[in-house]
Amino acid sequence: MERASHTLERIMAEALKRLPPEELPAAAWDFAAGPGVAAKTRVIQCESGLLAIEVPDATWRAQLKAMAPQFLARLNLYIPVKQIEFRIASEPPSKKQAKGSA
Repeated sequence: MERASHTLERIMAEALKRLPPEELPAAAWDFAAGPGVAAKTRVIQCESGLLAIEVPDATWRAQLKAMAPQFLARLNLYIPVKQIEFRIASEPPSKKQAKGSA
């Protein structure tokens, strides 16, 4: 199973290299998160090492935040991400985000 995992990662890395830069964060997130999570979330920002992900509610945010280290490890195989921020879809941006210093 270990070989299959490495082969899949290599194939995914090659496929992601062919994408336009603006599509790369969403594709990397979809792969790192898996189909179930990807179907309920979406990338809303990716800049300066921050990946912002929209989630349906506070429960999703709490669960995904707990898994952030695993997501970061997978994402960093494809794109440089230092932090993942999970934002509830109905929440307005925080003051920090509104100032553009997210």
